[in-house]
Amino acid sequence: MALPPYINSTGLIPKIFGKIQDAKVPERYTQDFQSTVLGYGSGSARPFIPFLKRMGFIESDGRPTDLYRQFRNGDSSGAAMAEAMRRGFSEIFKRNEFAYNLTPDKLKNLVVEITGKGKADSSVKGITASFLACNSLADFDASPFEEMTNGEDYKENESPRGKSLIEYTPRTPRSKHLGLSYTINLNLPETDNIDVFNAIFKSLRENILDAFDE
Repeated sequence: MALPPYINSTGLIPKIFGKIQDAKVPERYTQDFQSTVLGYGSGSARPFIPFLKRMGFIESDGRPTDLYRQFRNGDSSGAAMAEAMRRGFSEIFKRNEFAYNLTPDKLKNLVVEITGKGKADSSVKGITASFLACNSLADFDASPFEEMTNGEDYKENESPRGKSLIEYTPRTPRSKHLGLSYTINLNLPETDNIDVFNAIFKSLRENILDAFDE
């Protein structure tokens, strides 16, 4: 079984993701782009590209996915990261769907269980720290892409390679009902003659109130 995605220099994770949000979307996310545009060209940053691929942010050829674009939007970045974590760390979420709420020690124990390695193993430390770094950018309370739908229903594509990671179906337009209310003030004459009042209210009903019902 392949290990969950991770990089050893986990402090770079929030820093590079922050730069991704600031920079334009490249045609291909390459080492040159990461080094020249984002400013992270050190050897410790090179594993970040395979990490992005495992998380679903870029295709195998470096093309940014829609998940990448969703993450750049400040309104949906947290939901996009949560979705990326569910994909990249799927084995962890299979064992505990609320893994994002685990303490670091309990998370590490779960990684040990999944990998079969010891707690002191560098990969166990890297996976745990990478998960926690991504988790600091994620919002698991938001529905995936919720803030970006703008009245449209989105669903995951089962075969995202070469396609958009999401597709949408516009909702059926809802009929709108406009309601109006009216306030009518009457100045009644000072009289004890009930016929006067009957005539006033009869005229009100026939000439005004009945017209509103048409």
